[in-house]
Amino acid sequence: MKITVITSSAHKHGTSAMMADEFIRGAQEAGHDVFRFDAAFKNIHPCIGCAKCQSGEGKCVFKDDMQELNPELVAADLLVLISPIYYFDVNGQMKATIDRFFANNMKLYGQTKKFALITTMADPAYAAEGANTSFKLIADLYKWDVAGIINAENSGDVDALKKTDFLKQAYEFGKSV
Repeated sequence: MKITVITSSAHKHGTSAMMADEFIRGAQEAGHDVFRFDAAFKNIHPCIGCAKCQSGEGKCVFKDDMQELNPELVAADLLVLISPIYYFDVNGQMKATIDRFFANNMKLYGQTKKFALITTMADPAYAAEGANTSFKLIADLYKWDVAGIINAENSGDVDALKKTDFLKQAYEFGKSV
């Protein structure tokens, strides 16, 4: 299976990065091909809704690092979003990346694809409800199957995360897909 993992935390060794590492480790041990795209360290221009990508050649007007992600996004059998939760939703780096999926709409609609979400937060799991809702709406829009959601609550820093079983859950999830 071809898996594309999009992360968005600016903390290279933070909780979201650790969850991504464990998911990827499990997936690779299961024999899957994994492409990781760390959005926080990429040049992603926000979508301006010009719809140029929906006409002519179907390409975005911005020539940024989405050009690296787009073919991996379309080719993936499983797309995994991994983000910290800021104010009840994924962070801005993830949101900017998701908004740019628009340039691939015609290729993504109805594609047989699985979709997963992994979040980390200092708060209880209810803090991820906005992200969970947006994720489910994206899955519905594209008619993708939801493979799973892990909301790593009460994991505001690495020490707190290590006291939970969420890293093990991420690893097992990666092995099981």
